[in-house]
Amino acid sequence: MRGDKAFIDSNILLYLYSDSEADKKAICVDALGKYRWISSTQAINEFCNVFLRKWKRNSDEAQIAIREIRGVCKIFLLDFPTIVYAVELYSKYGFSYYDCLMLSSAIRNRCKYILTEDMQDGQIVDGLEIVNIFERGRL
Repeated sequence: MRGDKAFIDSNILLYLYSDSEADKKAICVDALGKYRWISSTQAINEFCNVFLRKWKRNSDEAQIAIREIRGVCKIFLLDFPTIVYAVELYSKYGFSYYDCLMLSSAIRNRCKYILTEDMQDGQIVDGLEIVNIFERGRL
């Protein structure tokens, strides 16, 4: 059985579909079985932007990928209280607004961790631990 809830940033989702980052992909696949995954519409939108524009994948492939992600990950819809809290986190911690929106989504969903490579590993933000699984290796 999977353990604690972990919020998944878009970069982690992207590595699951990477053709060029086999080591990082393997670490992400390993993490699938260890956590109850939660993400947000923001992360899915960021995923789709890179998947379609940068990777030049087609819309059919993108639709398949987002359905697969939804199959293993609860997707949180952004709401007004999440946005307000993100602004509070921005003021308190100084992360970018979009990182604060991810943090706010994770905290509001009572996640223990946020898995990302974009923020400082081990930092605690209002009870949420930032985890860079690539720095720590397989957890």
